[in-house]
This record gives sequence, structure tokens and C-alpha cells, in this order.
Amino acid sequence: MINRDRIVQAFLDLVGIDSLSGDEDAIAAELERRLRALGLDAAQDAAGNVHARREGTGEPLLLSAHMDTVEPGRGIKPTWDGPDIIRSDGTTILGADNKAGCAVILEVLQSAIEDRAATRPIEVAISRGEEVGLVGAQNMDYNRISAKVAIVIDSGGPPSAIQGQAPYHYVYDIDVHGRAAHAGLEPEKGVPAITVAAEAVLGLPQGRIDFETTGNVGTIHGGLVRNAVPDFAHIEGEMRSMEFEKVESLVARARDHLAEVQTRNPGARLEHRFTLGYPGYKLEPGDPAADLLFGVLRELGMEPDPHPVGGGTDGNVFRGHGIAAVVIGRGGYNQHTKDEYLVIPEMLDCARVVEALVRKVD
Repeated sequence: MINRDRIVQAFLDLVGIDSLSGDEDAIAAELERRLRALGLDAAQDAAGNVHARREGTGEPLLLSAHMDTVEPGRGIKPTWDGPDIIRSDGTTILGADNKAGCAVILEVLQSAIEDRAATRPIEVAISRGEEVGLVGAQNMDYNRISAKVAIVIDSGGPPSAIQGQAPYHYVYDIDVHGRAAHAGLEPEKGVPAITVAAEAVLGLPQGRIDFETTGNVGTIHGGLVRNAVPDFAHIEGEMRSMEFEKVESLVARARDHLAEVQTRNPGARLEHRFTLGYPGYKLEPGDPAADLLFGVLRELGMEPDPHPVGGGTDGNVFRGHGIAAVVIGRGGYNQHTKDEYLVIPEMLDCARVVEALVRKVD
């Protein structure tokens, strides 16, 4: 049986460990320790993701969350707002995204062990670097995973809040090579890379293109000192859409625009790389993850609420590796802000849903 006090304490314990993206060693070690203490075969892969497995009957089910958090996330001090809500003290995030997901996985395993319950084989994958581009999932050792269905515990709201559609996501890097010169003595000998980069930026997709498509130029770096014509500039950006054809069209338009910029600036050299960061998906009737989850939600008296979400999760990457993944809510709100909070009853509901899923042995 899911134990409220235990899952809350696990959440608070995990929140007490700083785990910003790129600095997850301490939280990874603690998660591995806790999983081993539950009797699971737990270890980290080469990318530092934590894997574990509990044997069972039937088809395996993958439970996934991520361990990293965003800034400001050092020295988090949780505070209670009544009996059912936990907030930060207002100086940091809370870290419910995604320590709540980690706590749910630990509690579901503990409950099954205590109840001596029959379960499906349970595989656990807790990733690093999710917040900075799904890095852990992109570099995960998929030889450690045999499950073809995954429950990713990493969305806001109650467990009935399901990411029913997620975008295709392209990232790009553009290098502009110019020619350096003294800005005061002989600027005419230079080719200003920043000026060419600015011309490039003006023609790249930015903002909301339509209701399901966006583009963004995220960073521009260039130049070394104020009195030298800059010989290099670098641009980073992204494009995403719920429809693959739309994001592919944006990429084609961007490539054509950059070719035009190159033609207009023969003294410069433009190099660009467009990469599909992760594939999108839409839950359709017959999807094995959705069918399993929706049935359990209804058995527990909850109505599934699948809806489009503009951000990507590890679920996108799992689907790209042939694992039918569905992303569910775990009671958190206002994530990535100092106003983040966790609704305890909704985290408990999430744990009960996941518990029912792993105990659904055919």
C-alpha cells in the first residue's frame, strides 16, 4: 500500500540533495543506493543514468523520471503550505520537477515489496541532463532496457494529465567565419562576422509560427575585443512543431535563407548543422502505453486527459528507440520557477496509478 509519510519523506530527502544539470553525481549515488537497499540490481550506465530491475511476471514495464533540476536549485528549503502543499521558501525552485517522479518510483517499489505483490518485471531508468536537452536519455544504454512500454513520470498536474502529443524538435548551430582587422586602422580589410550573423538571424524562424509550430534563436556569441573586426560568430537555435512536415519545411527555409546570406557575403563563410533533437509523437488508439494507462486510470475513477504539450521529455527519446512511452503528471505546478509547488494528494494518486500499472499482471 502506498504510504503517504514515506513518499513525502523520500521526496524531501531527495530535494535536500542539489542536483543541477551537469552536477548529478550525488543524487545518482543516492538513488542507486536506495534502489539497491530495496533489493534491486541497480547501477549507472556510461552516461551516469541510473538503471535498476525487479523481476516479475509477464511483459516488463519501464518506469522513468529524471534526476536533474534547473537553476536556481541550490540549497532548496521546502516549506509547508497547509497539510497538502509543499513549496520552496521563494528563493529557489522546489525541485518537484522531477524529485516527485523519483519519489513515486521508489514508493511503488517499496510498496510492492512490503505487500509481497505480484508485479510485472519493473525496469527503472532515471536520467541525467533532461533539462538541458534530454542528454541522459539521448546517451542511455538501451541494452539495459527490454521493456517496450514506458511510464514517464514527468508532467505537471495530476496523473490523469497526460502528454497526448509532443513536438518534433530540431536544433541548429551556425558558424560564421569572417576576417579580422583593426577596427580603427584598417576596418576595410575585415569581414565582420557579427554583421553577417545578424543578417542570418533576421531570416531565421522565430516566435510562434502557428498554433503548433515555433522557432527560436537562443544564443549568439562572437568577437573578442571592441577594437577588432570580429572574425567569428556562433548562433544556436531551435525549431519545433507537432507536425513533422512543418518543422522539416522550416529547416528547408532556413537552409535556403543561409545560402542567400552566403551569396550576398562572399568574403564570409557560413557553416550550419541542423539536427533532429528528438522525434514527436501523438497518442493514437491502439497505442500500447496509452491503452494500458487509460484503462488503469478509469479503473481508479480518473478520466484520462491527454493534451498537446509544447515541450519534449525523455518520452520523446524513448519513442525514437521503439519504446511506447506515455508521460503522466505527478502533482507539481509552476515548474522552473520560484513559485513551484507540489500537491501531495496528487503525488499520492500518481503513485497509486503507477502501482496499479506494475501490478497489472496478465
